[in-house]
Amino acid sequence: MNRLILLLVFFVSSCTNVSTRQQYNGEALGTTYSIIAYADEDLELDQSLSELFDRLNQSMSTYHPQSDISRINRGERIQVDSLFRFMFEKSAQINRLTSGYFDPTVGILVDAWGFGAESLNSFNAVQVDSLLEFVGFSKLSLSDTNELVKAFPGTRIDFNAIAKGYALDLIADLLAAKNSSNFLIELGGEIVTRGINLDRAKPWRVGIDDPNATVGERSITRTITLTDEAMATSGNYRKFRIDSLTGERYVHTINPFTGLAVPSSVLSASVIALDCATADAFATAFMTMPLEDSKRLIAQEDISVFLIYAVEDRLETFQTGKFTKASE
Repeated sequence: MNRLILLLVFFVSSCTNVSTRQQYNGEALGTTYSIIAYADEDLELDQSLSELFDRLNQSMSTYHPQSDISRINRGERIQVDSLFRFMFEKSAQINRLTSGYFDPTVGILVDAWGFGAESLNSFNAVQVDSLLEFVGFSKLSLSDTNELVKAFPGTRIDFNAIAKGYALDLIADLLAAKNSSNFLIELGGEIVTRGINLDRAKPWRVGIDDPNATVGERSITRTITLTDEAMATSGNYRKFRIDSLTGERYVHTINPFTGLAVPSSVLSASVIALDCATADAFATAFMTMPLEDSKRLIAQEDISVFLIYAVEDRLETFQTGKFTKASE
C-alpha cells in the first residue's frame, strides 16, 4: 500500500513538471536581444544576464573607457580575464584560417577611412603606410600571465566583429546551466538555438534578409531551420554604391594588407556553425576576402554558408550545406 502511494505521488509530480515558454527582451552591447526558452521552472534570467553583460563590457567594450580593452589600447599593461583570452585565441584561429583577412587590429584603418566611430580628419592613401605598421594580428601575443603584448604600442584591438557571437554562446551556456534545453537566442540579428520550438514541436525557423528589399522595409530571401546550431549574418546591402560605368553594386571594405578601402561585390554573408563566435567571425571575414578565396575556404570548413554578391546589375548567390536545402 505504501509503495502504491509513493508511485502515485511520483506520477502526479512528474505530470506537473511541464516545460513552459518564457521570453526575455532587452538592450545590451549596443543592440537588442530576445530570448525564447522552455524550462520546468522560472529561469529568473534578468540578474544573471545583467551580470554577464557587465562582465563582457568590462572586458571587451571599446565604448567603455575603463574596460580592459580600452586600457590596453591606451598602452596599459594589465592582466586580462578568461573572456578576453578566449576572444583572443578564437580570433587568432580565424585569422589564421582566413589568411589574415579576419583581423581585429584593422579598426584603426576603418576609422581613418571614415567608416568607424572615430573618423580621422584629412586622411588619404599617402598616410596609409604610417598606420599599416600597427595593423596585423601577428603583432599581438598573450603572455603566460594573461598580459597582452604588442609589437608596436600604437596597435589597437577591437573584438566587435566576433564579440556578439561569443555573447550568444555565453547566454546559451547560462540557459543550459539553468536546465533549459530548448531555446532560441537572438542578439543584434545573430542567433543560437538548442533543441526545438516546443510550441510547434519542430526545429527553430529563422529568416535571412533580402538585399533587394526597399530601404526601410524588410523582406526575407531565405528561411532556414536550426537545431543545436548558431547563425550569424554580416551585410552591407543597405549601404552600397553603384558604379556609374558598369552598373555593379559595391560595398567598401578595408584590405588589412594594403590598408586601402577597396570595393567588394559581396553584399551579405550568412554562416551556420556549431557556435556563434565562429559563425560571427567567418561571416565578417567573407565580407572582406576575395570571393574565390572565400569559396575555397568554405569547402574546407564544417560550416554552411550563404553569400549574396553582385554581378553587373544583378544579384547572385553561393550556398553550401544546410542553405542548399532551405526554402526559397
